[in-house]
Amino acid sequence: MLFRLLRPALFALDPEAGHRLAIAGMKALPTRTPMPLPGALGVDVAGLRFPNPVGVAAGFDKNAEVPDALLGMGFGFTEVGSITPLPQAGNPQPRLFRLVEDGAVINRMGFNNEGGDAALVRLQARAGRSGIVGVNIGANKDSADRVADYAVLAKATAPFASYLCVNVSSPNTPGLRALQDEAALAGLIDAVIAARDEAGGETAPPIFLKVAPDLEPADVDAIARIALEKRLGALVVSNTTISRPALRSHHAGESGGLSGAPLRALALTRLRDFRTATGGAIPLVGVGGIATAEHAWERIRAGASLVQLYSAMVYEGPGLGARIVRGLEALMKRDGFASIAEAVGSE
Repeated sequence: MLFRLLRPALFALDPEAGHRLAIAGMKALPTRTPMPLPGALGVDVAGLRFPNPVGVAAGFDKNAEVPDALLGMGFGFTEVGSITPLPQAGNPQPRLFRLVEDGAVINRMGFNNEGGDAALVRLQARAGRSGIVGVNIGANKDSADRVADYAVLAKATAPFASYLCVNVSSPNTPGLRALQDEAALAGLIDAVIAARDEAGGETAPPIFLKVAPDLEPADVDAIARIALEKRLGALVVSNTTISRPALRSHHAGESGGLSGAPLRALALTRLRDFRTATGGAIPLVGVGGIATAEHAWERIRAGASLVQLYSAMVYEGPGLGARIVRGLEALMKRDGFASIAEAVGSE
């Protein structure tokens, strides 16, 4: 209700200014302990017990400023970042656009963030608190050795991350998606695993990999093969798309990654592709266009053990996560499932 009252004022602001205001408002809230939820909504992925399958996607909390505020709102987990080793201003503004008529967002942010040291201070400060907080890591745009960037961040953040998510799928850092190529990806994952193991020891966090929706069948098969060979914790499917379905907004021609409602069908198709390619042997995290409990349930039935939101929160506010969680409980009972795990891949 509060978000509905504030939304006109927020939408009167530049989207980036509105987002900064939202983060500031969440920082000002008193920290709330996550509410206990029915055990049937809990799900085990990569050795972690998620209290419910609904999380916040990377990009919302780039600098690890409000993970506990988000967990206190009912999300089962949150993913901070993307974080790069060095502070990075990102691409020139304007670089974030609301496509209201389409329920969508286009961004070309370019991994803008305060850098690894700033994020690490905040992650260290919350050490020992409950709740699953993943850390999404990336590379600096002008880095001479991008693989080394990922390794540096993996080593630094592993002791404070529930899981590490390797982001090679943002369309807004030139050349980054080339790291999804089979040989490059295998070398990158090896470097991240070695760095994580050096820092994390026996409690090393699992490694997730975030992929693009704009992949050919051969790319899907190669990524699935590497994920299985390297025993990754999960695949996050998917990032924003550079494709452009029919859009109504006057911002439709802006360059960058498209997210929100127009991404939903493509992200669902790609999730199904990875479910087939992996034979269900690796957990999947469904992302892209999820705005209702029905959307989340469809992604779970298609093979996702977890789901993540971001763009829908632009239009519905951060209370959307708790509403989807409540809706999932009802849908699970309606369809006769005793747990989320039973429903995964059951379509």
